[in-house]
Amino acid sequence: MSKKNFIPLSVYVHIPWCIHKCPYCDFNSHEFEGQDIKNNELIYTNALIKQLENSNVNSQRPIHSIFFGGGTPSLFSPITFKKIITKINEKFGLEENCEITIEANPGTIDKQYFYGYKDAGINRMSLGIQSFNEKHLKNLERIHNQQEAIDAANLAVELFDKVNIDLMFALPEQTASELNNDIEMALEVGSSHISYYHLTIEPNTFFHKHPPKVPNQDESAELFDLVSSKLKNANFEHYETSAYAKKGSQCSHNLNYWNFGDYLGIGAGAHSKITTDESIRRYACHKSPKYYISEVNKNSYINEEQILTSNDRVFEFMMNALRLNDGFDIISFEKKTNLPISEIKKELSIAKEKQLIIEINGRIKPTILGQSFLNELLQIFLRDHNHDAK
Repeated sequence: MSKKNFIPLSVYVHIPWCIHKCPYCDFNSHEFEGQDIKNNELIYTNALIKQLENSNVNSQRPIHSIFFGGGTPSLFSPITFKKIITKINEKFGLEENCEITIEANPGTIDKQYFYGYKDAGINRMSLGIQSFNEKHLKNLERIHNQQEAIDAANLAVELFDKVNIDLMFALPEQTASELNNDIEMALEVGSSHISYYHLTIEPNTFFHKHPPKVPNQDESAELFDLVSSKLKNANFEHYETSAYAKKGSQCSHNLNYWNFGDYLGIGAGAHSKITTDESIRRYACHKSPKYYISEVNKNSYINEEQILTSNDRVFEFMMNALRLNDGFDIISFEKKTNLPISEIKKELSIAKEKQLIIEINGRIKPTILGQSFLNELLQIFLRDHNHDAK
């Protein structure tokens, strides 16, 4: 079996528009600002289909998972997603039980759309709730309120096989009691997957220009411990840095990222990683939706690309795999990077000496210390890019 056929292939589809840009968001998202949503949807969907048709990813691999992210994909109608899923299936085929996720904002919920998404083939919903607390929703400038969040979660759990809820902690002036209430409400609606993110102040955001008062490092650590303990007691496995899931509900799409799988990025600003028997290639589409659309029609939508060196492969594999509490097996490293494990013998030895990783039965895992100091662990594998090992 060739190397490329061993590696799962996923598809990420980016929908770049939203109703309101949140003050913490540094994603490639753009407010509609009075534009005609339906007209934009039609033009953009045609561009997505065109990119799929022109894609030079010639693979016999059926698609492992599909993820519609944004922006706010739930602004678009079910027929759009049906068209895209059909085109992906025509070009590549889908694995049996292919996971197909859509991100949705509770403030854009249309009950008939939810039913339509399910009919279109979507089987997993990811709700960007962030908090159930009215004060924090206002501070985060979310467009939904508590009741809309609850209603959206209940409807999603009723309709879809798997439901994720995105929540955030270490919010401005957030107390342990408020966080506890958020967790309790997330558990009450019955979601099988919860992604809990620490609020970070990113460059080029409103919060970066106007920093809010957020919990300090010690206070944030206490809030994180509360999240972990509450979800563990509710039988959620903490399987990745920010992800918690009940048995059988881990996110297949994200696991493919973290296991250094391949993915084809469709849409404005979408990134791809494609493995062939000769190389590992990364590339990204133009970020501006308007420019992306114009360039797709010329079949010149790629803005940047690179062939990964061995140093790149080592660091990027580790940057993803060590986010997983279960780590990675040596065979997977060798097949997905096309490098022998001896290539990183020195780095592994240093990490073991610092008690940041352990090796058990051919599997390398971050220790509790390694999980807590993930950046320090990753620095060990960040080589001088001016000196490629092979």
